[in-house]
Amino acid sequence: MAAASDRINPPPPPGARTVAITGASGSLGQALLRRLHRRGDRLIALTSSGSPLELLDAQGGQIPLQQVGWAVGQEEALAPLLAEVDLLVLNHGINVYGDRSVDSVERILEVNALSLWRLLELFAEVARSRPPAGRPRPEVWVNTSEAEIQVAISPLYEISKRLVGQLLSLRAPVLERADKESGFPGLRIRRLVLGPFRSNLNPVGGMGAAFVANEIVRQAGWNCSLIIVTPNPITYVLMPLTTLGRWLYFQALCRDSPAPP
Repeated sequence: MAAASDRINPPPPPGARTVAITGASGSLGQALLRRLHRRGDRLIALTSSGSPLELLDAQGGQIPLQQVGWAVGQEEALAPLLAEVDLLVLNHGINVYGDRSVDSVERILEVNALSLWRLLELFAEVARSRPPAGRPRPEVWVNTSEAEIQVAISPLYEISKRLVGQLLSLRAPVLERADKESGFPGLRIRRLVLGPFRSNLNPVGGMGAAFVANEIVRQAGWNCSLIIVTPNPITYVLMPLTTLGRWLYFQALCRDSPAPP
């Protein structure tokens, strides 16, 4: 079940957004929290860790945030919290490296792909049911990773990231569609394709998490749907072609189910 900490999260300044980040206790999650704090956003840290998350700003002051515990498979428990959220960052994940046991297959697909997909769909459902007036367009950033199209020296990690990338390509056109009757503007979805950065999952990554977080926020400010941060030039060529190819394929072969009466 989702459990909120007792930390006080003051109201955001005018024009700021409420941002919830999964994987908040990881290197990139913490870096994004610090960067979005500088932007003035109200922060919600979603984490499976029971340890209190204490973050300091550049001046040594404590960054105000609301820490909420959650577990994979219990995404529905976050629905009341997501009703407050303007931007959801799906950033959690695990790496089992060379393990290919049945348990590892089940666990990594659940954590890295299916839980992200369930949260994406849940947020869309919650956002669609709330009054849109006076709120920014609901937005989701999904960290699919460069492993979506490149070798990551971890077969199951690559499979899980390619699965979530395919699911995102399949569902994004539907979830981003506006509903004129209800006034729902549709989700604004941004795909984060990140190269190797230093973290607990990859202690030898070539980029720092703070640099990656700054680049993500900067490119989001340019209104990019496909945010790429990597030293690998091949990704800047292959990823746009891959997403375009998927879009054309799904547009040609998929159709939406009729709306329920």
